[in-house]
Order: sequence, then C-alpha cells, then structure tokens
Amino acid sequence: MNAPSTGGDQTTRAPAQPKRRRALWLALVVLAPLVLAGCQIPNFGAYHGATSQGKDAFKLWQGFVITGIVVGIIVVVLILWAVFRYRRRSDDIPRQTQYHTLVEIIYTVLPIITVLVLFAFTVVTENEVDATPKGQVQVKVTAFQWGWQFYYPQTGKVVEGETVQSPQMVVPVSETVNITLVSADVVHGFYVPAFNFSRYAQPGVVNHFNFNVARAGVYRGQCTQLCGLYHSLMFFSVKAVSPAQFESWVHQTGGISPSIGRLKAQIAAHGPGA
Repeated sequence: MNAPSTGGDQTTRAPAQPKRRRALWLALVVLAPLVLAGCQIPNFGAYHGATSQGKDAFKLWQGFVITGIVVGIIVVVLILWAVFRYRRRSDDIPRQTQYHTLVEIIYTVLPIITVLVLFAFTVVTENEVDATPKGQVQVKVTAFQWGWQFYYPQTGKVVEGETVQSPQMVVPVSETVNITLVSADVVHGFYVPAFNFSRYAQPGVVNHFNFNVARAGVYRGQCTQLCGLYHSLMFFSVKAVSPAQFESWVHQTGGISPSIGRLKAQIAAHGPGA
C-alpha cells in the first residue's frame, strides 16, 4: 500500500520542479535590472575626473573594468560547469565529438566584437581628450631640473618654483585652458592624478592639450619620469578658481623669478618652445 502512495506523490511533485525553476528565473530577470539600477558603479580605484577630459577617461576605465569582470565571470562559470558536468564518473571512455559549429562560432565572434567595441570607445575617448579647440586662457608649462614654470603669455604672468617650492598653476573653472608643454633639459612627466591625465615633456618637442576644470579646488601634480637627483621633489599644484578670481589673480603684481634668465637660456639652447 505504501509503494503506490509514494509513487503517486512523486508523480504530483515532478511537474512542480520545472515551474519553480521558471518562476525563479523570471524573478531573477525582473529583479536584476531593478537592483542594478539602484547600485552606483564603483570607481575601481580611479579618480572620477576633475576635468571634462578626465571624466571621459574615467568612464572609459569603468567600461574596461566592467567588461573584464563580465568576461572573467563567464570564463569561471564555464570552467566550473565543465568541471562538474563532465567530471569522471567511470573508467569508460566518454563519447567523442569532433565539431560543434555553433559553439565555435560563438567563442570566435564574441571576443572579436568585444575587442572592436572597446577599441571604438577608446578612439572616441582619445579624440575627446586630445582635442585642442582655442580656449580663453593659455598657459605655457616648462619643466626643468627640478621644477616647473607656468607662463601666461596673454598677461606676462610667470609662476616658477624648484624642488620643495611646489609652484602653483592657477586656472579658471568651466573655461577651456590651452596648455603648451615643453622641457628645458631632460624628459619629464606632467601628471595630475585628479585629472586622470599624464603627458611627457620632452626636449625639442612641443605638446599641446586642454583642460576644462569642472569644480574649484587645489589639485596636486608631480613629475612621473625619473629625471635626476631631485625628481622625487618635483611637485606642483593646479588651483581652479572662479573666472572673477582668476582675473583678479592674473593681474596682480608679479615679477619674473631670479632663475628665469637661466631657464630661458636653457630653453633657447634646446630649440622649440623657447
């Protein structure tokens, strides 16, 4: 009497399993977008970007990291699925198959599409970052052992500092700032972490790039290329202020520092950018 009863229970329970699975997947599909929509995408260790160019670079960084995570999860899931689904069950040789056209097409085409999409976003972002439309403010940045000079050709304002003096470049917020970067001696690295931006200052080479600082503040900068004995002390900062404050600052009385003559002689001796 017990056997038929048990069999009957199994018969009534069996159809319920697929229904439960379908309900679970349906709930997952419906709830996943809602949960993800309420989440903030992490910065993955990068700065959000204090400039419009830096924000573009930050978004590209997020896209690359998220893509890498997704690809990594897919790979791990496939490995675990293969390990448990096709684990050894006996000493018998399993059925051998030679081709699986659909799977081969998928694992060939999807990586190519992924790379092409990432490449396209990279090109667009690089074009945005490297674009140099004419701005309201021009600053010539000269790197030298071991300091920085910031020259404003529109007004003749000069700010310069060596080693521990850490000179400060002042720029207006929400305005395009054209930067001309040169080196007076060896290769230096112009790097502002909060801007997500770095560019070499090389002898004989003139680099041009723009900044559009989004919010007021003081942002640290440093040389990132080993350039000699006091490389580790070659700091500077960028101070972003309102346009009115910038106009007031740039027209304040300020002479050329005592070492500017030596610096100009070095620049003239090394060609372009003098």
